[in-house]
Amino acid sequence: MNARSLLTLALSAALLAPRTATAQAPAQAPAERVIAIRAGRLIDVDAGRVVENAVIVVRGERIAAVGPDVAVPAGAEVIDLSGHTVMPGFIDAHTHLDGDPSGGYSDHRLHEWPGYAAIVGVKNARKTLLAGFTTVRNVGSDEWADIALRDAIENGLVPGPRIVAAGYSLGITGGHCDTNGFRPDLPERGVEQGIADGVEEAIAAVRHQVKYGADVIKICATGGVLSAGDAVGVQQFTEEEMRAIVRTAAMADRKVAAHAHGTEGIKAAVRAGVASIEHGAMLDEEAIRLMKERGTYLVPTRMAFEYVAQAARQGKLAPWSATKALEVEDHARASFAAAVRAGVKIAFGTDAGVFPHGENADEFRLMVEGGMTPMEAIRSATHHAARLLGREVDVGSLTAGRYADVVAVRGDPLADIRLLRRVDFVMKGGVVYKRGGEEVQVAADQ
Repeated sequence: MNARSLLTLALSAALLAPRTATAQAPAQAPAERVIAIRAGRLIDVDAGRVVENAVIVVRGERIAAVGPDVAVPAGAEVIDLSGHTVMPGFIDAHTHLDGDPSGGYSDHRLHEWPGYAAIVGVKNARKTLLAGFTTVRNVGSDEWADIALRDAIENGLVPGPRIVAAGYSLGITGGHCDTNGFRPDLPERGVEQGIADGVEEAIAAVRHQVKYGADVIKICATGGVLSAGDAVGVQQFTEEEMRAIVRTAAMADRKVAAHAHGTEGIKAAVRAGVASIEHGAMLDEEAIRLMKERGTYLVPTRMAFEYVAQAARQGKLAPWSATKALEVEDHARASFAAAVRAGVKIAFGTDAGVFPHGENADEFRLMVEGGMTPMEAIRSATHHAARLLGREVDVGSLTAGRYADVVAVRGDPLADIRLLRRVDFVMKGGVVYKRGGEEVQVAADQ
């Protein structure tokens, strides 16, 4: 018998031999972590009421039970927030995590290396999470930076909120979502970067964003404030193009968010079926009626309007942007107040990136000053925003089965909404990131 035959015989014997009692058993999964949070006052955002002395039981990353009659499980880690008002983690439905206004509003794309935007996003994602925002919708980012950042956060590489990512914003050639004002021999943006003219290109642009991971489609229905070469109120995409975008997105189970300042562009976008109007600076009675009839959300971004108008007065904007910022300022205030009075559905959104990240919660103050009650302002950033994002089964309320996203402040934000700018406690998915007003260091893989 040769060496190969002997080896074959030995392997066969080993495979056929009965397993002995000493064989190692499979390793057991670690026990699920159980946390019980004692909440002095809990805001039930679904019902719009306050619950006194509630207990939230967290198992792993989800809420297992919540209520005033819930018992603390034996062996659970107890977090005492009995001196706090406890709420669901906030949702900002309009952010640009890779945006940073500290260097001004020049076009960073021309002098930043590929990948730099995602690194900027890492910094801003952490600030956003520590401010109490556990979920955001990022409505427009170059180089797929928001999608890369979303995946890095989901994989536990860096801390940050859950991200509903848009990838590139969609717009017309020379419009608000394009790069304008530069010499014509520089590289142009095309369909793959969201620039589309006509129905066929609009359809292709949606499909391209979906192919590479976009969770939501963002379009520019009208001109904007910070862009060069366009009037702030003019309609850009045609209604036919917007209908094609909405229809194509729906076939991929995606919603459409429409940047829209001007009245006619707002109404065309609403008729086309978009889920939300972003900014909505120039609403009229017909636009408000259409939004109410169709259930279209307004995402008002009050902070962006106020911040950019202030920058215009301080001489920090290019002349064309400064003119547009001051032109639209009063219209935006009046439109928001009119939408609140009429009962338009409103979801919290700030346009963070136009102003520094981490300051998002000052939007609550501006919403209350514009006519909302403190309870409705909080609900706009929880209950309503979750529904706009299509994530109401996961986030937006302190309910059994949802992610354990919890924020808390000392005092009563229903009496003083400004307290929300100083959250004392932040939990996302059962992991504590802030406690006693201080950041908690979390292992990268947790």
